[in-house]
Amino acid sequence: MKFLPISFLILALATVIALADDPSPLQDICVATNDLESGVFVNGKFCKDPKQATADDFVFMGLRNPGHTSNPLGSKVTQAFVDQFPGLNTLGISMARIDFVPGGLNPPHTHPRGTELLIVVEGTLLVGFVTSDQLNNTLFTKVLYKGDVFVFPIGLIHFQLNIGNTYALSFSSFSSQNPGLITIANAVFGAKPPISADVLTKAFQLDKKVIEYLEAQFWYDNN
Repeated sequence: MKFLPISFLILALATVIALADDPSPLQDICVATNDLESGVFVNGKFCKDPKQATADDFVFMGLRNPGHTSNPLGSKVTQAFVDQFPGLNTLGISMARIDFVPGGLNPPHTHPRGTELLIVVEGTLLVGFVTSDQLNNTLFTKVLYKGDVFVFPIGLIHFQLNIGNTYALSFSSFSSQNPGLITIANAVFGAKPPISADVLTKAFQLDKKVIEYLEAQFWYDNN
């Protein structure tokens, strides 16, 4: 009986690891569908009857063309997550295309459910991520060139900035069919309803008028 607590600990750790990523599929295919009458609920989506699946369910053409970068951030993220690409359902992967004008920024954000692997296709990007409090919020940053690959660990705040004089393009893959997105400025200063200015004033050690000004801004979403 003296080994029982250790057994429970091992079981608990195994359970956490098993739940760390998207659940594994229990069938060959599970194309997402909005037909709730004939579907089966799996991984947050209803599955189309596998006998009704076609090749079109497993192709996504939305990453072919450049995104519209005429916005305050000078960047555009085009997602190929399960909502846009139903064939990804239960497969635990997804992609995105990111277009940047010179000086364009994909602002600090996190993906709460997925690690991101980014490859630069054109241009020069300054990228980085910040660790948690456990590692004293250490910044890891690097300048990337065409062909370079960088990984952003799951859940950590990260960013990409085009520091070149030309257009830049990157593609990212994720370890989740729906990695999620929290853009820091939008979440903190653009929450609906807004976070109390008293809370943010104390948290950021800023004058309340500065907080109210920030909350009054339009926080653009480049996704």
